[in-house]
Amino acid sequence: MTFINYASKEINCKIVYYGPGLGGKTTNLQYIYNKTAPDAKGKMISLATEADRTLFFDFLPLDLGSIRGFTTRFHLYTVPGQVFYDASRKLILKGVDGVVFVADSQEERREANIEAIRNLDSNLKEHGLDLNTIPYALQFNKRDLPNAMTVDDMYRTLNFKREPTFEAVAPEGIGVFDTLKAVAKLILVELRKR
Repeated sequence: MTFINYASKEINCKIVYYGPGLGGKTTNLQYIYNKTAPDAKGKMISLATEADRTLFFDFLPLDLGSIRGFTTRFHLYTVPGQVFYDASRKLILKGVDGVVFVADSQEERREANIEAIRNLDSNLKEHGLDLNTIPYALQFNKRDLPNAMTVDDMYRTLNFKREPTFEAVAPEGIGVFDTLKAVAKLILVELRKR
């Protein structure tokens, strides 16, 4: 649910990074935060539980343009990876404008990826949203590991709607901004339709 601030002439959009535990959601956000200019971002906030954490920060991209004279500010969130925190996942998805699914490329994480994407689909539906229509990008993270599945295998397993898909090594920043830009552009396309 996009929030428009008429006083500051800003359109605020929410992007949620979703995926299995330890797949790289937090690493993506930390990399983006560390590489974003200080004057273009807010503070990073971490809500920690005993076993997991949720991160949040907002930033104002400098190269995505404006819509009818309004600048766009993106608020980035991660969800806890463990299914145990499903109530938190649902809450964080409330008002989402776009989703990045961060899949773990390791063969032994295949089932965790499938479970997480099904959980995402289910939780979006509870908010009246549909993974088939919401702006969405898929990231295959940890491509540098020796036990990584092939890209084709991951695509066949996780592709939902021919969404933009990126290979990534999040700690090195490979694919991180490409994934973010893809989902941000899809959100802007949706906003321009309104």
